[in-house]
Amino acid sequence: MKMPVPLRRWEDIPPAQKRRMRKGMYILPSIFTAANIGAGYFAIAHAVQGAIPRVVQGSLEYDYSHFDIAAKAIGFAILADGLDGFVARMTNTTSDFGREFDSLADVITFGLAPALLAWTWGVHMLPDFGHSEIHARIAQLGVIATFIFLVAGASRLARFNIQVNPQPTNPGRPGRKYFVGMPIPAAAGVVAATVHFFAGQPISTWWIAPMWLGLLIFTAMLMVSKWRFYSIKGLNLRNRHPFQIIVLLCGCIALVYFFSRYLLLALAIFYVLSGICMRLSWMFRRRPPAPTYQEAPETR
Repeated sequence: MKMPVPLRRWEDIPPAQKRRMRKGMYILPSIFTAANIGAGYFAIAHAVQGAIPRVVQGSLEYDYSHFDIAAKAIGFAILADGLDGFVARMTNTTSDFGREFDSLADVITFGLAPALLAWTWGVHMLPDFGHSEIHARIAQLGVIATFIFLVAGASRLARFNIQVNPQPTNPGRPGRKYFVGMPIPAAAGVVAATVHFFAGQPISTWWIAPMWLGLLIFTAMLMVSKWRFYSIKGLNLRNRHPFQIIVLLCGCIALVYFFSRYLLLALAIFYVLSGICMRLSWMFRRRPPAPTYQEAPETR
């Protein structure tokens, strides 16, 4: 009978073997990250396909369902992005490679894909209305706004990677975890939820387009801000919870399935407003320091 080989500690492993072990990657969380990239590429493909007309009985027609499919793909990517970090923490398979792989995936899926979808859906498909000059200017502003969104998302990820323990200026309640700045998946969720709410039907009124571009820039500013947003990373599913939680989760899944257009947009708006309200409440609660008075020196 063979005796089991005792496990060695990490400190006892030779340096050469450590280097060989670090060359690999953890498969389980990387699968979800790869799914994240795949969903982002799928969203980009459908965002482009929705802006290309097709010939139907001698006339050009657009299939706006591609925009809705792209929005849904970004939604599935948000779920995959949350699962890869959750699985890595649960299985203790976090690594530097996984963090960098996840950041590159987020730039594609939550930066480039929603920026392209926001431009094709909200700007490129805008009717001309007989004013080609105004349409061209709005298209140029759309390129600038979506580029700001993309750069802000990439900057948000870069800042998150270099911070060991990011703390907001207003840390909030102790024991709660917060994001410093709006996370890029939530910003992409705002774009995807808005497009999905309209079932992929693009903007058809010229005065709504500037509002759409303003929303993109405002979301970009939230990403690079130091405002705090709630994080669910502190949720530990290995602990015991009340059995009513499973009922609530099943109810939420059913609501998302049957009323996804309304519920997802409401959740996106609620998350944005939560960060704004927390910032405003902190500003109003903060009291100015009491003025200090110094006695004037005596003069003789």
